[in-house]
Amino acid sequence: MLPMSSDPIAEALEALRRGDAGALDRLVPLLYDDLRRVARQRLQSERDGHTLGTTALAHEAYLRLSTQRQLRPVDRAEFFAAASNTMRRILVDYARGRRRQKRGAGAEVVPIDSADVLLDDQAIDETLALDQALERLEAAYPRAARIFEQRLFGGLSVDEISEAVGVSPKTVQRDWEAARAWLRKEIGRDVSVP
Repeated sequence: MLPMSSDPIAEALEALRRGDAGALDRLVPLLYDDLRRVARQRLQSERDGHTLGTTALAHEAYLRLSTQRQLRPVDRAEFFAAASNTMRRILVDYARGRRRQKRGAGAEVVPIDSADVLLDDQAIDETLALDQALERLEAAYPRAARIFEQRLFGGLSVDEISEAVGVSPKTVQRDWEAARAWLRKEIGRDVSVP
């Protein structure tokens, strides 16, 4: 008799680490609700009426994750860190695309009454400023940048980040505060967990 699987998530993560092509397809349904939770948390910091919804963001993150050849998360927390980082990239790409659209980008002329709601200039500027500041933070303090992304974008707790990064909860809290202070100085506003 074959032993019963005790943790299908752990098994799917292990298969993903081994490079099993179908492992992500098995993992995502098991973590789908949590993936949507991360997407919902990420969208809370976006403007009201954002044209990307929770489901669309979660699905786009899955599609992008499925094309990453180096996706080898050690555990659930690391998987969600990768997913939240992917969602941040999606929203930054979206903001850049919206900015191009607002400036024409060679698009055909569309009557104003049939155009969809656009990001306002402030929302675009804030999203891009935060992304650029995060890139600078990552260059200067990679661990603090990783902790910041996992906490703000991934919605992970201090203990989950501690486990994923391999440092003490006090170190996570210290890096979180340092990253927030650094980013506040860089972009001129406080950034905290919604």
